[in-house]
Amino acid sequence: MFGKVASDLLGLSDIGSIIKPENYDKVDSDDYVMHEEEEKIYFLIKSKTDEYCFTNQALIHLDGTSAMSKKRMLKRFSYYAYQIANVKLETAGTIDLDVEIKFSMGGISYSIDIAKKQIEELKDLYKALIKIAEIQHENAQFLAYTRSSLDTAANSVRSSIGSAPLAEQFKEVNQYSFNWLKQNHDIYIRKDFGDVFEKFINL
Repeated sequence: MFGKVASDLLGLSDIGSIIKPENYDKVDSDDYVMHEEEEKIYFLIKSKTDEYCFTNQALIHLDGTSAMSKKRMLKRFSYYAYQIANVKLETAGTIDLDVEIKFSMGGISYSIDIAKKQIEELKDLYKALIKIAEIQHENAQFLAYTRSSLDTAANSVRSSIGSAPLAEQFKEVNQYSFNWLKQNHDIYIRKDFGDVFEKFINL
């Protein structure tokens, strides 16, 4: 779908290129975006072997073995399940042809080379990933606090069992605990970061 002619037109090589929004429908990653679930591409990097597609909901990585092979391994890392960490931007020296953005996600450390003429666009992605990582880290801490506070409350209740049947008390406590955890899960497990991308990405 995104063959040699399109690759040549967009100047793709082993060094990644940032694809413009008007060309998103020409890349393979677009086939795996859940448009039906209001998923949207906000940033896309493509080389001859790989695609790194940042949507409001996930990182979609089409991992190619070589430029000569059409085989691809599709990896999807949803933001609600995988935290972004260790975000870094390495700028180019005088003779360098590329810059690098680095981050870790899903147990994988990424280091993506980009043509240095696109450094300004890459700075936008860097800011967005930094902000997402910050929000994910804070939310994970808050979620841990809610679980800890529930444990503290449960321990204090054990010493003040009332006259109601034990099974009834267990049911009430269990239902309250479930509702408490679900409520805080819905608050602190964030699935959509479209607003962050819209704030920082200017393509």
